[in-house]
Amino acid sequence: MASDQPPGGAEGALAADPSAVLRSRGYLALLVVAAVLGVVLSAGAWGFLQLVAKIQHAVFDDLPTSLGFDGAPPWWPLPLLAVSGVLVALTIRYLPGNGGHEPAEGLNTKGAPSAAELPGVLFAALASLGLGAVVGPEAPLIALGGGIALYAFRLLRPDADGRAQAVVAASGSFAAISALLGSPLLGAFLLMEASGLGGPTMGVVLLPGLLASGVGSLIFTGLGSWTGLGNVTLVIPSLPPVGRADIAQFGWALVIGVAAAFLGIGVQRTARWFEPRVGRRRLWWTPVMGLVVAGVAIAYAEGTGKADSDVLFSGQDALPQLLLHQGDYTAATLVLLVACKSIAYCVSLSAFRGGPIFPAMFLGAAGGLAMSHLPGLPYVSAAAMGMGAMSVALLRLPMTSTLLATLLLGSDGVTVMPLVIVSVVVCHVTASRLLPKPAAPAK
Repeated sequence: MASDQPPGGAEGALAADPSAVLRSRGYLALLVVAAVLGVVLSAGAWGFLQLVAKIQHAVFDDLPTSLGFDGAPPWWPLPLLAVSGVLVALTIRYLPGNGGHEPAEGLNTKGAPSAAELPGVLFAALASLGLGAVVGPEAPLIALGGGIALYAFRLLRPDADGRAQAVVAASGSFAAISALLGSPLLGAFLLMEASGLGGPTMGVVLLPGLLASGVGSLIFTGLGSWTGLGNVTLVIPSLPPVGRADIAQFGWALVIGVAAAFLGIGVQRTARWFEPRVGRRRLWWTPVMGLVVAGVAIAYAEGTGKADSDVLFSGQDALPQLLLHQGDYTAATLVLLVACKSIAYCVSLSAFRGGPIFPAMFLGAAGGLAMSHLPGLPYVSAAAMGMGAMSVALLRLPMTSTLLATLLLGSDGVTVMPLVIVSVVVCHVTASRLLPKPAAPAK
């Protein structure tokens, strides 16, 4: 007797009629779980980001004052980054999970960490982000959100199948990351493109994540208002209006795209070269890499009179200030900033734990601002093109990189979007030619 089940079993049935899942009671229950996770995990993500900010303020501002210094002395980052290296190395070596994924490998969204691995991800991220390493908070948030969501769901539904667990884990990551980027849609788009979701089931998988993102964004905003501590998001306000793009700016988009490809691939390939060498003697080399980060930050501050925080940290807080006060930076200062930030970013990717997005955006913005001192290139357009191009050089996600550089600029982003698209496409194609060819599969 012929079977009524489509070829491929459950997978075949889902591909044949994806909307059938939307009509099931189990899927409605999954949406409820996603909404609850959006509340809980977004609150946790907000707390994580506030904790990172408190650690940074305590060790870079309060501690030197309490020790009798009149502000932090120029050498202050050296011991802090050395301590950060020791803590990260110990966490990676002695706790399960390797402290999270290697940031030099890009943004990893493939699979949530187990419950046993979550403390290592948290400790390595706090030691890296809080003490000045040049990595971003997005990768730890994705891992922690997905891991906590999966652990909670397995406690509630130990008999759930693998697909349901994967959707819940993705929803947790959505909720944790969405408000950080300033838009639930952008957070969802990032994870969709990075995870390679596609085909007829994409909407089924994404819908719980979008719900968790939306609810989580409301919680994120509410917590910032209720506590008076504000929101930790990268939305850049009060930029001057940008005129319509002209032919000269499109020409600059080609130049910025090519330049960002060489810089971004250079940073990443160098970080990957250092990565296994650091891993072989991690307890020794991670603190040394921390001292390198501190050293280039001190050199920049002493050489320019600017704050060493331009080089240290992810750049998430410094980026709006850089754009709003770009007139205070000479072209030479911006070139030195790009050089020092690139070195600090490279060695941080090789040894510490965190994400690649925010340092790449800051580096791209600084490079764009440096080039805006040349004729025919407004600084907002230059910064937007630089952010998009550097993001795609490090992430290999062209759609997300375009959205990162445009949505975060508000109304200006819509105006410069055509320029950003050109720079992102040029950078993505150029970078693909600079990367080594993948090894042929063994026969």
